[in-house]
Amino acid sequence: MTPEEEQQASSAPEQPLMAHLLELRDRILKIIYGVVIAFAPLAYFSKQIYAIVAEPLMKLMPAGTSMIATEVASPFFAPLKLSMILAVAVSMPWTLFQLWAFVAPGLYKSERRLVTPLLFSSTMLFYAGMAMAYFLVLPTVFKFLISVAPEGVAVMTDINKYLNFVLAIFLAFGIAFETPVAIVLLVYTGFVTPKQLRENRGYVLVGCFVVAAVLTPPDVVSQFLLAVPTYVLYEIGILAGQWLTPGTKQVEEQQAIAERK
Repeated sequence: MTPEEEQQASSAPEQPLMAHLLELRDRILKIIYGVVIAFAPLAYFSKQIYAIVAEPLMKLMPAGTSMIATEVASPFFAPLKLSMILAVAVSMPWTLFQLWAFVAPGLYKSERRLVTPLLFSSTMLFYAGMAMAYFLVLPTVFKFLISVAPEGVAVMTDINKYLNFVLAIFLAFGIAFETPVAIVLLVYTGFVTPKQLRENRGYVLVGCFVVAAVLTPPDVVSQFLLAVPTYVLYEIGILAGQWLTPGTKQVEEQQAIAERK
């Protein structure tokens, strides 16, 4: 923190707690309005959207087979559920903007310069993770699962179970792709240094496969496709943290001198 920022913080008037709570309520309402606005058109085309999401599996299923609905209301609620979750994802930039507008007045100028690109990059990385899951992971996983099905077994799945499976994959890859942002925040706050992160590469690599085994379905293909990109993003996060956080080299040099003593 620079002396100018300390002076700015000491001279900034503090708002009462009620004012913060009222503003938080307004921001939450705006977030809800954004989700509702995004949900309305998506709900209208919910069947078509579900067909697009189901395409990676439908293209690989044997001729004459299809998905099934084991519950009476599944054909109605499954597409709507997908539309609601998609509305939350689509309105994520608006949600992050509202959160940013709420916390920005309490941040210093240097922190605001860092948070803005982090919010943008975190959104884009989350979308990139979902895109990789849809275009690469799901076709690969389904092709593998169908190929190992015993002879005479018709591959047919319930639409609700398929939706839960796909959403779990999307969420796992979306969260995994946030690794560089998490690394940058850890380095910026001084919790770890890039040197410490580099020294623990082996543990992180093993941890990536363990986390992938927990977050993904029980097949080797999806675990591998999640663990490897996560580790690559870990390395990218180290480089980004060292580049965006000034003074990391000096801190590492001071730690090395202290260790030698």
